[in-house]
Amino acid sequence: MEKKEFPKKQADQKKNPDSKSKTESKISGKLKWISDRAADIIKLILGICLLPFVYSSAKSFLIQISNVNNSLQNCFWTGVLTLILIHLFIWEPAAIYNGGHKLLEIVFNFFQPLVKVAPYLLPIYTIVAFIVYGLLSLFIKENWLIQYAMFIFGLSIALHLIFASRTLRSKKGDILMSNYIFGFSFIFIINLGLLSFLLSLMLNDYSFIKYSNYTYSLAVEIFRAFFSQLFLV
Repeated sequence: MEKKEFPKKQADQKKNPDSKSKTESKISGKLKWISDRAADIIKLILGICLLPFVYSSAKSFLIQISNVNNSLQNCFWTGVLTLILIHLFIWEPAAIYNGGHKLLEIVFNFFQPLVKVAPYLLPIYTIVAFIVYGLLSLFIKENWLIQYAMFIFGLSIALHLIFASRTLRSKKGDILMSNYIFGFSFIFIINLGLLSFLLSLMLNDYSFIKYSNYTYSLAVEIFRAFFSQLFLV
């Protein structure tokens, strides 16, 4: 009987049954790399689009906070400066930030998507300080209470923004810095918006509506100026 021979390729596949799966995994790996890079580019574009809102929200906040009583302004900025000096020269309060991070993970444990996002978006210590102030203000009518509250607001919001920025910046694989630019821009806008809302509930001289309107209108002006220069309209 004549001996039947298999083609060389077929024989190689019999010797290496995993070769096909390895080829498929390489293809899927390349597709994943392409999709990740595409996502990075999209995030980078979105992050750049958020930058005008970062500027406008910061400027709007500074305008509104300047309308507040000078002593309360000083308390707030003293809190911000205190955190920065402690962080730079004395001690990095990463444990405090991580504690707030874990607390929010417990609070939003019922909904997994929020567990991943909420600790970065929400300045938990600022929110807790506002709640404590609201409760104490029912019984204490002294001026020192709101001064301490403003100091803690400045301290806590600086803590959250510094360590949120540091966490995003330290993530690996962010070649284009797209995650950092998009993520921190979004966090910055949300945090200033939330802080402005809380301050408007506490202070008669701080207007959240004016803050929002000016933030939006200034960002629109920046976009309009950019596109008019780009297309010479």
